[in-house]
Amino acid sequence: MEPGPAGWGRPLYEWVLDALGTVSGGPLLDVGCGAGELCRLAVDRGMSVRGVDASPGVLAAAAQLVPEAELLTGALPSLPIPDRTAAAVTCVQVLMHVPNPVAALRELARVARPGAPVVVTVWGPVEQCAFGAFGRALAPFLSGPPRADGLPRAGGARGNGARGGRRTGEPPPLTAPGRLAKLAGLAGLASARVEDVRCPFDYPDDRALLAGLYAAEVGRRAVAVAGGRAPVRKAVLAGLAEYRTASGGYRLENTFRVLAARA
Repeated sequence: MEPGPAGWGRPLYEWVLDALGTVSGGPLLDVGCGAGELCRLAVDRGMSVRGVDASPGVLAAAAQLVPEAELLTGALPSLPIPDRTAAAVTCVQVLMHVPNPVAALRELARVARPGAPVVVTVWGPVEQCAFGAFGRALAPFLSGPPRADGLPRAGGARGNGARGGRRTGEPPPLTAPGRLAKLAGLAGLASARVEDVRCPFDYPDDRALLAGLYAAEVGRRAVAVAGGRAPVRKAVLAGLAEYRTASGGYRLENTFRVLAARA
């Protein structure tokens, strides 16, 4: 879960579902389904849906939101899904969190029926994602400078200190020109096209801005390291001050890069 406002993903989810086209003859598989927002929209469009997520907790929430869906615990690159059974596959904001994106994409291709649409999203270029301000604000509490996508690094890895920079020997970010389509080809996906989608995050006030952060795993880690919420609150509000609106809320303009391909 990332510290976006409630409902932040709906415009992106709708775009992803539109990119699939007509889905018939089997279920849509949503990999990294989270609390089931995309699954809910898909069911409302008349699709049968199967969701997979690594967290039993969020799957419990998904079961409440989408009782029609079949929900399974699992994670890339080893999904608990038989070969060639999904009529379509979606994977929203997961690929940048896996250690081997090609292996993950190969797994998406494995579970999809031949010719089935596969749609994957990642963050857009860091300079087009104000969301990265969270990573820069939280860097002192976590593990150094943010990754190339602007989010905090996991574990003990450290970056080169540049805004959105990458470490020596680190592969190009998924948003590098041509990178996502190239990885899709290496994974055996065909007819890959990549488009950018704008999706602003709007928070009505400080409380809303911080609520999503405290609920996210990265926010919980920062609070634990800081010894409480107060230092994190101070750093985040200072780091995101430039995005404050005249009404006292916050607006973060973001770009998502979307890969639409065929198995």
